[in-house]
Amino acid sequence: MPPCSFPFFVATWNRLQNQMTPRVHFVIADFLERSWVTGQRRLLLMAFRACGKSTLVGLFCVWLLLKSPDVRILVLSADLALAKKMVRNVKRILEQHPLTTHLRPESADQWGADRFTIKRAKELRDPSMLAKGIVSNLTGTRADVIICDDVEVPKTSNSFSKRENLRERLLELDYILTPDGTQLYVGTPHCYHSIYADEVRSEFGERQIFLDGFERLVMPILNTSGESVWPERFSQERIEAIRLRTGPAHFNSQMMCEPTRIEQGYFTADSLHLYDDELIYREAGGQAVLSLGGRRMVSASVWWDPAFGSERGDRSILAIVYSDEDGDYFVHRVLPLTISKTSSLDEATQQCRQVIDAITAYYIPCVRLEINGLGKFLPNVLRRELGLAGVSCAVEEMVSKDPKGERILRAFDAPLAARAVHIHRSVLKTPFVRELEEWRPDDARGGHGGHDDCLDAVAGAIAHAGVRIKRLFVRGGRASWQGRGAHHAPHDFDV
Repeated sequence: MPPCSFPFFVATWNRLQNQMTPRVHFVIADFLERSWVTGQRRLLLMAFRACGKSTLVGLFCVWLLLKSPDVRILVLSADLALAKKMVRNVKRILEQHPLTTHLRPESADQWGADRFTIKRAKELRDPSMLAKGIVSNLTGTRADVIICDDVEVPKTSNSFSKRENLRERLLELDYILTPDGTQLYVGTPHCYHSIYADEVRSEFGERQIFLDGFERLVMPILNTSGESVWPERFSQERIEAIRLRTGPAHFNSQMMCEPTRIEQGYFTADSLHLYDDELIYREAGGQAVLSLGGRRMVSASVWWDPAFGSERGDRSILAIVYSDEDGDYFVHRVLPLTISKTSSLDEATQQCRQVIDAITAYYIPCVRLEINGLGKFLPNVLRRELGLAGVSCAVEEMVSKDPKGERILRAFDAPLAARAVHIHRSVLKTPFVRELEEWRPDDARGGHGGHDDCLDAVAGAIAHAGVRIKRLFVRGGRASWQGRGAHHAPHDFDV
């Protein structure tokens, strides 16, 4: 059988269906064929909703089976039903396209709903095409081509933990794909922190984009001139109607293929500033200066929200926040305090000693300790351990009377709106950013019923950052870094 190009294969099928082939489909078909022929094996196809991208990818799978009958294709989707839909579409094309009818197997058991095997020369364990949901067990599966069709949907991306889980599942595909295999992602972005994003989301701890090195084709509904790329089906009037009906966020995401915040929490993590600098303490001219990245810190606010008990309960969190002369806040550390079951020390003493380590490491003048639910005993334990360690630090007992939601809102609303909150890169390793992004004012437990202990502790520190502590950390005769201290001027008279 003479070879045919993929665009010709698509046009032939559309003619059989009494349909014209729009220019946008030829662009996509040319991209898929060119990538395959030139050996590009990491591909991303983003195209607007109702573009027909999944149908075209189904045709691409048929074309691959026509060219290489021994190829094994795995289709992954957010759920099995969606993946099976593509398999059914491919089977229908194989049965009806005049160039592929000879590939249908004679045995009915090779022609299943979620898998099928065409006539091929090799005897392989894996079928020609297999459908799986993203949460399915893929152990033992091997594939030459993996199609990730709409793996990012709201139910897999509407929270930080779901997005992290999706990424972990997708990284496992490297163990399934053959060494020279092809991986093709097909879809539209459903969140700002999208797997399809072409920019690093540093506020979520990323150091490189998820699909780094993938060849991309992005097809928004409007071209750079603002014109429809499929005017026969999507007129300017219809596009504008879609924009008005769905709203700008959904339109930008689903029709313009731009990662956008669709289901937003009250706060947005992209308003945070990320920094890597560490504290620098120095004394000059009888004055002490504490700085971060060349900016002088004028106050430190430390909030300890203690907890004891099971791992699934509340976490014990120490939040360390500095502020500078311009009124910006620097969330320098968010430290979970751990308890060792094998230690001879009691839980309270173990945590207090970790707090003291932080006091000495980060020049902390005062610790505010929330005593709700724990009584008065913990501050006394901390003072005792401070005395034994020879460390001077004030301990303030705090009782939180307002609802947690009100405290968090009051602490973060204005600083985030003013883009005055900076976080150290180490904070990205904690749940703080996730909790901030998912927090809702009407959800007392934080995002989707999850923990918000880190967020609550940082809120406590920020809420009390405006109070300048004059009595500050002194050990080994160190001077005050929070004030200018006393200045001795020369004089020639007696006092």
